[in-house]
Amino acid sequence: MIQSKNIEIKAECKDLKIIRQILQQKKADFRGLDHQIDTYFKVAQGRLKLREGNIENNLIHYNRPNQAGPKQSDFTLFKTEDKIGLKDILKKALGIKVVVDKQREIYFINHVKFHLDQVKGLGDFFEIEVIDEDGTIPINEMKNTCDYYLKLFGIEENDLIGNSYSDMLMSKIQMG
Repeated sequence: MIQSKNIEIKAECKDLKIIRQILQQKKADFRGLDHQIDTYFKVAQGRLKLREGNIENNLIHYNRPNQAGPKQSDFTLFKTEDKIGLKDILKKALGIKVVVDKQREIYFINHVKFHLDQVKGLGDFFEIEVIDEDGTIPINEMKNTCDYYLKLFGIEENDLIGNSYSDMLMSKIQMG
């Protein structure tokens, strides 16, 4: 089990190709294309999701404010193997809130993770996560790193999104 924090942003992306080119120019480590199904469960506090992918398979609980721009996320991550059994137990115990289906390209530059996401029913997005796995990176340094990459990729303030994909899908479903 991993307990950690990160500073992250999510932004609408008009052109994933440009982001991909900049990542390649910066010699980012491409980890692969992951088809991810994130099942969000009904919980009293924070968010709980089971991620099923061909690269990443985790049960993740996290607390993060819904705000545009860099924001801190505190999370606990548990690597899963028997996804189907775990999903069935969580479904019976908690109930499913929403399911997010996405294609995700995963890149790293040092301790910064980049996602190029194509989310079914929502569109294309770009995420930056500055990760502090062992609690040694000061928050202001993490925010500065995030700001650096926002400028590098030309992400404008009006492109930033405060909500999670789950919230965005729930709003879309409720609006019909």
